[in-house]
Amino acid sequence: MSMQHISLRQLRVFEAAAAHRSFSRAAEQLHLTQPGVSMHIKELEASAGLPLFERLGKKLHLTQAGEELLARTHEILRSLKDAEDALDGLRGLRRGRINIAVVSTAKYFVPQLLARFGRSYPGLEVRLAVNNRDSVIGQLVANEVDLAIMGRSPDSLATVAEAFARNPHVIIAAPDHPLAGGRRVPLARLAEETFIVREPGSGTRLAMQKYFEEQQVACRVGMEMASNETIKQAVMAGMGVSFLSRHTVDLELKTGRLAVLDVRGTPVIRQWHVAHLANKRLSPTAAAFKQFVLTHGRDLLRAQEAGA
Repeated sequence: MSMQHISLRQLRVFEAAAAHRSFSRAAEQLHLTQPGVSMHIKELEASAGLPLFERLGKKLHLTQAGEELLARTHEILRSLKDAEDALDGLRGLRRGRINIAVVSTAKYFVPQLLARFGRSYPGLEVRLAVNNRDSVIGQLVANEVDLAIMGRSPDSLATVAEAFARNPHVIIAAPDHPLAGGRRVPLARLAEETFIVREPGSGTRLAMQKYFEEQQVACRVGMEMASNETIKQAVMAGMGVSFLSRHTVDLELKTGRLAVLDVRGTPVIRQWHVAHLANKRLSPTAAAFKQFVLTHGRDLLRAQEAGA
């Protein structure tokens, strides 16, 4: 029994199986058969001399040995990626890869930034993960991503976070809502409305809570939804009003399917940030994309707002 002869393929299969707690889902991710995944895990367990997984009921769990090997696997695969990034830098920026996490509201403009950046680097490989704020923070903490695009990063996390554009939040309603077209609506009037809100842990929900607390007004929450798209559909159907980033409703404003209410104290201005761990050594490609965001992100978002 020796760990000296295990392969990177086995480690990648093990990492996927541990992440999904499922051999079948790991097989789907890696484009393997489930027996193929099982074979790699059995070979790895034989080299380790200990079981790495145990099945309790219908659920697959890591053993203590599995947890220990998973931590080392993360380190090995991250080190390999660092080596690849360093070699990419020596070759120049003609190719490279970036792992980016964005909060769900940022998905409305980040693909455009990536497309513009990618025109100069046709060999660019991007892995883009879209999640709520808590999940993006978790990915930063685990060093799973190079960069994150989000609102303010948490004070408890040692990051370098640089603002690149404003993020206005507005209150939206169906076009036939009684307050649509009104001028300088008092926020207290909105206390009578049913709000459809994002789930706890999202940056939009935190911004909304802070705004209402600062104004000392309580809002009536009727529904919580984890998707901006679902919230917009509910508002269009007349089920209530919502507090969202204006960047999420550009298309609906252009087509007249939603209206922004003219409420005193709005829009509520927050900032978009591009962030990474303070001790993260960015690859040349990731550093170039960060600089591209800082240089061009503001203009792109301004153009979106002006076109709505």
